Amino acid sequence: MKRRTRAAFCAFLVMSTIAIVTAFFNANRTYSASAPEGELYKNVQLFGEVLDQVRELYVEKPDDHQLIENAINGMLSALDPHSSYLNAKNFREMQVQTRGEFGGLGIEVTMEQGVLRVVSPIDDTPASRAGLQANDVITHLDGTPIAGQTLEQAIDKMRGRVDTPITLTIARKGSDPFDVRIVRQVIRINPIKAKLEGDVVYVKISTFNEQTHANLIKQVQELKRTTKSLKGYVIDLRNNPGGLLDQAIAVSDDFLERGTIVLTKGRNLEETQRAFAHPGDIADGKPVVVLINGGSASASEIVAGALQDQQRATIVGTRSFGKGSVQTIIPLGENGALRLTTARYYTPSGRSIQATGIDPDVVIEEELPPQLQMSGGTSKSMGEASLRGHLKQQDPAGATPKEEAGSSSYVPKDAKDDTQLQYALKLVHDSKVVQPKTTALKRQ
Repeated sequence: MKRRTRAAFCAFLVMSTIAIVTAFFNANRTYSASAPEGELYKNVQLFGEVLDQVRELYVEKPDDHQLIENAINGMLSALDPHSSYLNAKNFREMQVQTRGEFGGLGIEVTMEQGVLRVVSPIDDTPASRAGLQANDVITHLDGTPIAGQTLEQAIDKMRGRVDTPITLTIARKGSDPFDVRIVRQVIRINPIKAKLEGDVVYVKISTFNEQTHANLIKQVQELKRTTKSLKGYVIDLRNNPGGLLDQAIAVSDDFLERGTIVLTKGRNLEETQRAFAHPGDIADGKPVVVLINGGSASASEIVAGALQDQQRATIVGTRSFGKGSVQTIIPLGENGALRLTTARYYTPSGRSIQATGIDPDVVIEEELPPQLQMSGGTSKSMGEASLRGHLKQQDPAGATPKEEAGSSSYVPKDAKDDTQLQYALKLVHDSKVVQPKTTALKRQ
């Protein structure tokens, strides 16, 4: 009787999975040329047989739900570093986060080969105030090793009730591992911080959430009402890990009067889309300088690439992260959602920055403070090209650009010590902004 039950469960699982796969194919009218359907069904049956043996013979009774979730995560993590499964809880938290308010530490992390690495602490959050830095490796959470956990599991443990503490064990190049105790808080991310630096509007964009475009317009308009002698604008995208594609397009549009902003290309020709700018430049044609560094990723690179290719801004700093792919969130009802890489994006001139990044027009490296130099510390971020399983560069012209891994992501806390910022302000203030590199725009 028990074997019949197991066999029935296995058959149910296989048929259900086949039905889901078939429905997916029918919905998208996309069939695999490399794996005939019969072979696919055979492999799905193999999965069901393995699951059956694990459930029956493993030394301890496994959690069926966890088995399936881990199998899904394994499948997606083998695709690229940015595809993943979000269970119902993680999906709800992601939706809250994109609205700009969530509970936790205020830290952007990634996982590669089982290593949890800091991409960037978010400004004015517990993680930032605790001194966490880009490229720090988190080895333990409250004494529990990260090894063996998924990215989602690690993030879930870092989140929790407000005002509760968590201890992170940090491995940082040049120093012995050390513990950092951080108290969780409600993280309210104001993605825009705009202020006047003399006669220059300085705008720090920390992330691209649902509030970014609206807050940018509001704060810039308020500053424009306070002075009538503006020289120009500095847009700071350093250590901005990205966010929503539509917000990146909207922010680019804010500084452009016309032309292409970004081109996205999926696997099939009919999935190609192009976003265009509309008349209306909030900077009124005045000079614009954009700051980027090794922590500027994804949506940040879309903005920098658009303004650079359209010769609307001078890009200053160090090479960006190099994440040139687009992830689509596919809801799965009560089972959460799928975050799946569905397209690559290209700048207006047809450049793919995947695993290469945006090269600034003016390269300026920030000097590390003496204490970091003495400890052997580094400000270099890993970059997309360093992530295991990253998408390889594909150039529409058939060239094979060299992948570039990482660049400086250090930003001094004191604006007076910020060489990149001071250079950008001088460029705008003196009205001597260098012309961006000439880029021949191609028709797609």
